[in-house]
Amino acid sequence: MRAFIDKLDPTLIRVPGTAVFMTGHLHVVPMALLHNLRHNKVLHEQVVLMTARARDVPHVPAVQRVTVEKLSKGFYRVMVSHGFMDEPDIPGSLELCRTHGLSADPQVTSFFLCRETLVPSPRPEMNPFEERLFILLSAGNQPATAYFGIPPDQVVELGIQIEV
Repeated sequence: MRAFIDKLDPTLIRVPGTAVFMTGHLHVVPMALLHNLRHNKVLHEQVVLMTARARDVPHVPAVQRVTVEKLSKGFYRVMVSHGFMDEPDIPGSLELCRTHGLSADPQVTSFFLCRETLVPSPRPEMNPFEERLFILLSAGNQPATAYFGIPPDQVVELGIQIEV
């Protein structure tokens, strides 16, 4: 991630506001960020790379819920922890970041997610019935916006297709 930030074009247009890119891996550039740069060729002034994890405890107190690491060039890495009985609340967690030096108004923040669509592979490694069943069952997953409590009108979804 640091190498990516260091190599950013200094002439890249930076727009006002905050963008949160949800990612499952703290040290990897999120696909949504790469797609956004490739297609829109702009970056928000403040970029938050956020990972949410459920811990093996019922509840995580608010004071322990977020850790914030300031990177460079307006980038922040945020780790959000919640208990297995807690409902994830990404906008609420973003507000908790204020005490760690990251000020962002969740009401006007854009949340970028990568939507992965599974498609059958022309060279399947599973039998065709299992492959289609897996794709069908995956399609019934709860959307990330609902799971993380992100208002749908603040989400930008960038999609990729993955062969099964």
